[in-house]
Amino acid sequence: MKRNFLFAWYQTPRGKLLRELEIGYLQKAITVSCQQHILQIGGLNWEHEFVDCSLYKNYTILDAKAMGCESAQHIKAKAFALPVQTESMDMVIVPHLLEFDTHRFQTMREIERVLKPEGILIIINFNPLSLWVRYQFFLDKKMSDSWRGHFISRSRTLDWLKLLNFEVTTSSKFNLDSLSTKQGRFINDGFSYFYNAYAIRAIKRRYNIIPLTPVKNSSQQFSLVNSMNAVTRNNNHE
Repeated sequence: MKRNFLFAWYQTPRGKLLRELEIGYLQKAITVSCQQHILQIGGLNWEHEFVDCSLYKNYTILDAKAMGCESAQHIKAKAFALPVQTESMDMVIVPHLLEFDTHRFQTMREIERVLKPEGILIIINFNPLSLWVRYQFFLDKKMSDSWRGHFISRSRTLDWLKLLNFEVTTSSKFNLDSLSTKQGRFINDGFSYFYNAYAIRAIKRRYNIIPLTPVKNSSQQFSLVNSMNAVTRNNNHE
């Protein structure tokens, strides 16, 4: 599955507007400390517009074709087999990669593995119901062949995150007609034809099972309530 559709779409007038909205969103979404480790899966070549890699020394871009900002650290590898230590990342950013990944759910499992507990995950995908995205899809036959069958709805992404024990904190829609980004804890799918892409911010939760300790003495023991008061009252009556 090729990502040529993504970069060609960014060259269109509406694609350039979407890029500006995503840049603004990512600038606000990267809230971790400069000393923490951030992994971006899928290079864009314009990372410098939303993150200062000279400040974020531990910003790493993983891409099969070694794409991405030159000032960042690079790993050339496949997303479904991350050569990254388990629970070593504080934040993972996945910009428009899952749509082009034939092993997308395995990639999601790998993301869950490398994230630390309470780590942050940012996912950006195209809206499969967007009229403009579908127009671009049918406009270029060559691109459509590489895109067919790989749209991912927001509801499906939310289901995957729930299955992997992620808690969604915000869900955002990029609306190019109003040049705005709508954000909220829960956003319904009304007017879904009119937003071009969506972003989801989630936190990895780690739920530990508390083991039951065996009961050593199974015999029931009872104690009398206010027994001392009862004895005192009897003495007073005597």
